[in-house]
Amino acid sequence: MIRTARKLSRRGGACHGTFQPVSKPRHITPEGFRKISAEHELIWKKLRPKIVSEVEAAAAMGDRSENAEYIYGKKKLRELDRRLRELGELLDTLTVTEPTPHPSGRAYFGAWVSVEHEDGRERTYRLVGPDETDSSSGSISVEAPLGRALLGKKEGEVVAVMVPAGLVELTVVEVRWTRPDPEE
Repeated sequence: MIRTARKLSRRGGACHGTFQPVSKPRHITPEGFRKISAEHELIWKKLRPKIVSEVEAAAAMGDRSENAEYIYGKKKLRELDRRLRELGELLDTLTVTEPTPHPSGRAYFGAWVSVEHEDGRERTYRLVGPDETDSSSGSISVEAPLGRALLGKKEGEVVAVMVPAGLVELTVVEVRWTRPDPEE
């Protein structure tokens, strides 16, 4: 029997002393990292100070047990603090990866891939990390079924993807490394 050791990292510093498995790198494009960083900064520098001042004003009104503004403000502050913690932990684990064209013309992380559906519709997707997916803009995770199917493909290749409606075949029309012009 072959036994493998689990990689462990020490997280939380000396006082916590907890061990957690080391996970695989979480890749993100520079644009995605900037977006997450901007959300963290907005909450930390604008939203949180505003809520803190509202809570302080509500606390000055007297009895806190029946003070709706105080109770609601504290709830909002907890929600913001939770989101700040989530974003901070996420930012610490991300690996910013600059998308670079592959000489073979194949689609890899960061590429824009235009595909033609069986019915002739064309759609362009960008292959990104799981933390920056946005279906409305066509950003799909390289870990999603469609993203995995498109990885390593080049123009002219056909991919089969299982979707809720069943098996769909898509033809790769183009692989780009720059944002496509919306009028194309």
